[in-house]
Amino acid sequence: MQKYKIYAAGQLIDTSGTLEVKRPYDGKLLAITGLADSEILSQVIIQAKKAEGTMNLLPAYKRSSILAKIADGMVERKGLLSEILCQETGKPIRYAIAEVERAIQVFRVGSEEARRIPGEFLSIDWTVAGEGKEGWVKYFPVGLVGAISPFNFPLNLSAHKIVPAIATGNPVILKPASQTPVTVLELAKIIHECGLPEGAVSIMPMSRETGSLMTTNKDIKLITFTGSPEVGWKIKEQSGKKRVVLELGGNAGVLVTESADINLALQKCVAGAFSYSGQVCIHVQRIFVADGLFQEFINRFVESASLLRIGDPLDYSTDISSMIDEANACRVESWVEEAVEGGAKVLCGGKRVGSFFEPTVMTGTQHRMKVCDLEVFGPVVCIERMGSFEEGISKINNSEYGLQAGVFTNLINEMNIAFNKLEVGGVIINDVPTFRVDHMPYGGVKESGYGREGVKYAMLDMLEPRLLVKNK
Repeated sequence: MQKYKIYAAGQLIDTSGTLEVKRPYDGKLLAITGLADSEILSQVIIQAKKAEGTMNLLPAYKRSSILAKIADGMVERKGLLSEILCQETGKPIRYAIAEVERAIQVFRVGSEEARRIPGEFLSIDWTVAGEGKEGWVKYFPVGLVGAISPFNFPLNLSAHKIVPAIATGNPVILKPASQTPVTVLELAKIIHECGLPEGAVSIMPMSRETGSLMTTNKDIKLITFTGSPEVGWKIKEQSGKKRVVLELGGNAGVLVTESADINLALQKCVAGAFSYSGQVCIHVQRIFVADGLFQEFINRFVESASLLRIGDPLDYSTDISSMIDEANACRVESWVEEAVEGGAKVLCGGKRVGSFFEPTVMTGTQHRMKVCDLEVFGPVVCIERMGSFEEGISKINNSEYGLQAGVFTNLINEMNIAFNKLEVGGVIINDVPTFRVDHMPYGGVKESGYGREGVKYAMLDMLEPRLLVKNK
C-alpha cells in the first residue's frame, strides 16, 4: 500500500484529507491518496491563471517536445502503470496494458497536433467595401480548462483531456474519479519531470462537492466532462457562459444484415459486449440480427459467451473480472430481473456473486426495459430479430442515446443508408461500436453528449478564433 500526493499547480503535495482506493476484485486496500479541498482548489486556480500567459507564449515545438517526453516516460513505466490500472479498476491485465498503450498514443498524437494549430488567410476584397484589405484568422488558447474523468478508463480518458490542453497552450486542472485516481497520479509524476510551466497541469482527487466548484468558477473557461448524463447535463446547467464538452455514454446498437460475414460479426460482438465487464460507454448492448441469420448467430453467441473466463484481473487468462463495485453489480442484477419479469429470457449468465456479474445474453427484451433503454454499463447484451434493414435502423434510433453504432454488411447501399440515417456520432462498418482509435472524432448526440473528443477535435474546443483585418 502506497500513499500518493496530489499534483497541485506543478507541485506534489500532501493534504490533510485522504482517499482510500480499494481493489474491486477483493476489496483490499490498494493505496491512499491526498484529497484536495476547496481552499487548495482556489489556490491552484490562482496559480493556473498565472500560468495562462506563459502557456500562451510557449512555442509549438516546446509543447510538442513536452508531450513527446511524457509519452517516452510512460513507455519506460508501462509495466507499473498497467499493473496499477489493472488493480484499481478490476480491468483484466491485457486490457489494462492496451489502455496504457492507447494513452501513450494520445500523447504521441498530441505531440504532432501541437505543431498544427489552425490558421487561415482570408481574401476580404470579395466586395467593394473590402478592396485593399486582407484578413488573417489566428487561434488563441481559450484559457483555464477544468477536466473531470471517469473510473472506467482512468488513464486514457484523462489523457484525452490533458493532452489537447497542453497542445493548445491552456493550463488544465483534472479531477480523476474517486474510485480510480492512482494511475493518473503516477502519470502526474511523469508530467512533473517534463518541463511544463508551474501551474500548467494539476491532477487532484477531490470530493464531488469540491469538484463542482470548478463548474461555477468564472476563471475556468471550459469544462470537459466524461461520465453519466445526470451529472453531465447538470454541469452544463451550472456552468453559465463557459464552454462545456460532455461525453455521456450510451446503449450502443449493432445491425447484422443478411449480407454480413457472420463469423466476423460474432467474433467482434462477443468482444465488444463483454470487455471490461461491459463498463465501456460504447459497449455492445443491443444487437439486431436479420431473420435468416438470427438462430445461428444467437446460438453461437451464447456458446462463446459461456466460455469466457471469470477471474483475477492480474491473471492473463482472465476475460472478465469484477465490476467496479458491488453496488453497480447489484444494479445490473436488478435490471436483468426486471426484464425477466417483463417476459425477457436469459440465455446464459444472469447471476451475481458479490461484485462479479456473469456474461449475460438476453432475448425477448422490449423497448422501455432498462436493459434496452438505459446504459446498462455491465456485461449484458440483448439480441433480437430485425425483419428488415430499415427496421433495424429504426430500432437503433429508438433511443435517448446516440454515441456510436456498428453495422455488419457487405452492401454499399446499406452502408450509405446507415451513415445517413443512424442518429449517432459515429457509424462503424463491419466492426462494433466499441471500436475507437484516439485521433478520430469521438462523441454523440441526444443524451450521449455535446462536443467531440479525439485530440485534434478536442483542441478545436480549446481554441478561440480571432480575426485581423488590415490594409494590404
